[in-house]
Amino acid sequence: MRVLVLNAGSSSIKYQVLDVPGGTSVLAGSLQDIGSGGPSDHAGALTEILGIVDDDLSLGPGDIDAIGHRVVHGGERFTSPTLITEEVESHIDSLSRLAPLHNPANVQGIRAARAAFPDVPHVAVFDTAFHHTMPQHASTVALPRDVSEQLGIKKYGFHGTSHSYVSRVASEMLGGDPSEHRIITAHLGNGSSIAAIRSGMCLDTSMGFTPLQGLVMGTRAGDLDPAIVTHLMSAGGMSVEEVEELLNTQSGLLGLAGTSDFRDITQRATAGEPTAVLALQVWAWRMRHYIGAYLALLGGLDALVFTGGIGENSSLGRERATEGLEFLGITVDRYLNGHSKNHPRFISPAGADVAVMVIPTNEELEIATQVHDVLAQAR
Repeated sequence: MRVLVLNAGSSSIKYQVLDVPGGTSVLAGSLQDIGSGGPSDHAGALTEILGIVDDDLSLGPGDIDAIGHRVVHGGERFTSPTLITEEVESHIDSLSRLAPLHNPANVQGIRAARAAFPDVPHVAVFDTAFHHTMPQHASTVALPRDVSEQLGIKKYGFHGTSHSYVSRVASEMLGGDPSEHRIITAHLGNGSSIAAIRSGMCLDTSMGFTPLQGLVMGTRAGDLDPAIVTHLMSAGGMSVEEVEELLNTQSGLLGLAGTSDFRDITQRATAGEPTAVLALQVWAWRMRHYIGAYLALLGGLDALVFTGGIGENSSLGRERATEGLEFLGITVDRYLNGHSKNHPRFISPAGADVAVMVIPTNEELEIATQVHDVLAQAR
């Protein structure tokens, strides 16, 4: 099956054509600056992608068997890959209130693609779906039940396709019985989350009702006392919109160090610049906080996996995130950690109690695989 995977953002569309189940990538690329110098809208971007597909010597529009769409928020309804109908598209759109920065762009991409490819099946794959296996006591927020139920407030979790992919690869690398594997996966980039996974299923994850909760990220604050929000409004005179903007786009590493570029921060921290040193310390402190907490929830640990732009490429980030955790069996070999390779690998010493791994994520392959599986089951 040849699957076109579309990842539609607010101003960009990433695309990749893959043959599954083999996983061979046939074509990949992205269109940027939609609406501001690039294509005028998502429909125009899809028209350009169609042209690229048509011009490729090995492809034509008739060679696409299915289209997989990354959708950030599936709410409580969508807990598995779902064939897109008018009703499904409408419900995804209604979930935009839970993911206002993401779902509207996902819906635009779906509408444009369905118009451009009306004769092939379209499947939505949800970032939140992998985390629906969290036990109720892990996903429930301690608010009055009627308030939570009325407004759909619970922990949903995000980056599910990445956590699903790298945890499965890690389990294969560990060998033995996958049902016994206890794995922590850390997807670290501009947006970051960490997950506790047992027997291939999510037990807990750091992002919550929205992608704002959890780790210190590029521009997001992550965990903080909720009274800070009301204090910003009452004492700081900020509106709801201004607080949301502050916490989502002006905080995190950007707020601490003046930049969200992790490479720049680590270079400055290595040179001893105080603001960068503190930013890296805060980032690493939160990382170790979650690793320790999830190890306790799992009742032990077989593997710690780093992925995402920072997780895959920053040896110093991995070193700081695991610093002082030797008593838990988590040790990083400095030589293995310092050598950059673009394939799954161990960076813990031979014989370590916990396998520490770097596994490049492949969300497009995970989406294509899930599309293949759901359509195969439907036949």
